[in-house]
Amino acid sequence: MSITAHTVHLTANPAAAASDWYVKAFGAEEITRLVVPGGRLIHVQMRIGTLMVMLADEFPELESFGPTHFGGTYGAIYLHVDDVDDAWQQAVAAGATVIRPLSDAFWGEREGQLVDPFGHRWGLTQHLRDVPLDELQELTTKAFSGDVEH
Repeated sequence: MSITAHTVHLTANPAAAASDWYVKAFGAEEITRLVVPGGRLIHVQMRIGTLMVMLADEFPELESFGPTHFGGTYGAIYLHVDDVDDAWQQAVAAGATVIRPLSDAFWGEREGQLVDPFGHRWGLTQHLRDVPLDELQELTTKAFSGDVEH
């Protein structure tokens, strides 16, 4: 098997508002929008940098729900950017809720996590330095034994 592309599929309620928010918060570009009878969006194709995103309204009859239906989400989508402080301010100004504030992390990234108004969790990160594996393991051990902030 050879993977030729990667796309994230998100469900949001309402998807039209989510699309507008991703444009404002992350500079997304909407490519395609398909509407089913009754007005719900079945497919919104967007690009955020190199990440392709498919977005849809909730379709309970297809057991397709956004994270707010379940009280939260179980994962995060990470965007690797050139200027994380600028990207962070843009997302917060658009209404993102801070989960973990931006900080310089031991693994060599400046990183933080946000939740969008539709319940999806996003990580924003910028590479600061390469950390050799042996140092990374040592720092990981310390971080999770309570010796270092992460």
